[in-house]
Amino acid sequence: MRGDAPLDRRGIPVTEVGPTANLGASVSPIARGSVARVGTATVLTALCGYAVVYLAARDLAPAGFSVFAVFWGAFGLVTGAANGLLQETTREVRAGGYTEVLPGRRTHPLRVAGLVGLGAAFVIAVSSPLWSSRVFADDHWLSVGLLSVGLAGFCLHATLLGLLAGVSHWTQYGALMVTDAVIRVAVAVATFMIGWGLVGFLWATVTGAVAWLVMMVASPTTRTAARLLTPGGAATFLRGAAHSITAAGASAILVMGFPVLLKATSNQLGTDGGVVILAVTLTRAPLLVPLTAMQGNLIAHFVDERAERLRALVAPAALVGGIGGLGVLAAGVVGPWLLRAGFGPDYHAAGALLAWSTAAAVAIAMLTLTGAATIAAALHRAYALGWVGATVAATLLLLLPLPLATRTVVALLCGPLVGIAVHLAALSRAGG
Repeated sequence: MRGDAPLDRRGIPVTEVGPTANLGASVSPIARGSVARVGTATVLTALCGYAVVYLAARDLAPAGFSVFAVFWGAFGLVTGAANGLLQETTREVRAGGYTEVLPGRRTHPLRVAGLVGLGAAFVIAVSSPLWSSRVFADDHWLSVGLLSVGLAGFCLHATLLGLLAGVSHWTQYGALMVTDAVIRVAVAVATFMIGWGLVGFLWATVTGAVAWLVMMVASPTTRTAARLLTPGGAATFLRGAAHSITAAGASAILVMGFPVLLKATSNQLGTDGGVVILAVTLTRAPLLVPLTAMQGNLIAHFVDERAERLRALVAPAALVGGIGGLGVLAAGVVGPWLLRAGFGPDYHAAGALLAWSTAAAVAIAMLTLTGAATIAAALHRAYALGWVGATVAATLLLLLPLPLATRTVVALLCGPLVGIAVHLAALSRAGG
């Protein structure tokens, strides 16, 4: 899986597979160099994400940080939904087995993504008077504008990632991820240095959405992948993408968009809310950032292992469980000290909150794994139902008359169990 391998006219590495190759036997996208390349990119992306959050927390008081965190979460929510384009594009390209596209109707995924992005941006802008003042406490019109434009760009970003994953261009896949992250942190550093304040960190959140354009200009291999077509018309592609977007949107609510959900189910967040949001963000990032970044790898892996998808879940689930167990222990023992040392005395959280938040991150990580296996099996309805069920369950649990920290943990720990059960049941009925 060399990023510089010779390409055929559809951008496929001809040294790896041919028109009739058995991909399951010849390529294992979750192993070999792909994990190293995407893993390295994921580490860099995570560090950049931590840097942006760290700079915002150091520069803003807890109340101001909660405003930034809500916008960060809102952008994560809408772009997380757009990741459904990545998932469906990867599956469409990969499931074809690298064969030549048959005569008939074809779809250009990147063009469809552009139209979807423009439509989504329009919907956000037009509907914003109904919700923006409640979600965005400060600078809400700037927030709406940045959210709309950033989402339009990210739709192209996500689809380009799916095209690169579908043809195993993992070097370019990782480079696109890192370019996004580096642009964000560069703007955040500039904001911190010149004292731009909250507005600067809002810009830092969305500027990475131009990374797809940077890669298109800089990489011939990326431009080749961007020209790939998938069989069937745009309506066929969008039907599959609609289920993926629905599920990805539900997952985004639980992951990046959770601060928005927390604010929507609470009268006021204030200082306590800022601390809880930061605790949840920091404890879930070590697991969920890599898994989110490796969605292309995971879906490609499960497509290739189509005969044994349940068995193929065992190894990544064991790895996630092992890392998560160590994380729970570390968060409970040294987490409170690290939080105070890194972000100041205003950010005080109990070890129990940090440990349970990490356990909740493990549950969402497991749901992410089962979801990747389900979408790879083209079980679109079960995939969407699992994530939507988990999100609905978590939302209802957030309405319990419990302290903010307690109901946050209960919602994030128990909600994902509903989705995991739905995904595993669907995979079992489909014969693994």
